[in-house]
Amino acid sequence: MTAVAPIALAAAMAIPATSGSAQELASVQDDTRITIEGQVPADLTGMAEGPEVEGFISMRRGSGMQVTTADGSNTTVHISPATEIRQRSGLFGINRTEFGPDALMNGLPVTVKTVEWGGNLVASQVRFNDEDLETANIVRNGTGQQFAEHGELIEENAAATEALRGRVGDIDQYNLKGTTNVYFDTGKWNLAPGAQQELCAAAAQANGMDNALLLVVGYTDSVGDQDYNQTLSERRAGRVVNFLQQECDWQPWRMLTPTGMAEADPMADNTTPAGRAQNRRVSVNILVSKAVDGI
Repeated sequence: MTAVAPIALAAAMAIPATSGSAQELASVQDDTRITIEGQVPADLTGMAEGPEVEGFISMRRGSGMQVTTADGSNTTVHISPATEIRQRSGLFGINRTEFGPDALMNGLPVTVKTVEWGGNLVASQVRFNDEDLETANIVRNGTGQQFAEHGELIEENAAATEALRGRVGDIDQYNLKGTTNVYFDTGKWNLAPGAQQELCAAAAQANGMDNALLLVVGYTDSVGDQDYNQTLSERRAGRVVNFLQQECDWQPWRMLTPTGMAEADPMADNTTPAGRAQNRRVSVNILVSKAVDGI
């Protein structure tokens, strides 16, 4: 499985995976810790400029965050009261809105300018796109939604469900371990044989992780109106959820409420056939509680 890049787990949290394949988040699975020695300075004036770091937030704790770059390396950056945190939006990213540290969520793709501080890096500026923030918020909100009830089965697992809710109630308490994307034909929500195999492979991987949850998010291309695409994206997400539970033996109480995003958060250009094919997808995100993930 590949690292989360613009889940833009994201506008839905998603790291773009290559065509229909699961990608490895090996960099997130290592034994890295965020440690802070001393108080992060509130005034960054006069500090030597550090490197610019571009990647996604793979870990967040206190005033520190870990950023995983495209080559899989991890960089720990600390957040100061003086850190400028802004969202880029509008034509050419001209419109900018300032945010607090709470906006820096796991899975959010960021560009970070840093200064050096006693062998550590402190962020002087953090930038991210509006669509990426929307995606990260969806994942955060998805973890707060109620688990779908599944009749007698959910009743039998009620105790396990409640225990799991209590341990992983917020996205900031998770590590995003990977994203698998499966793709669909125009106007369809049936699964191809290859997609079925990839879904069961993702479920098997997640099943080997204590307290792993799956968050399923459906998308469409830009063909059709908003109402049609909303319904279609929900049907795609529902089809994937049903297959995971019925054919891949994924327990319903370990499934967060699925979400349909219609044509929001495109992975590729909707003006080309190849781009639209990449956008007709469902993303299956694996989340694991930090409490049991060595954090």
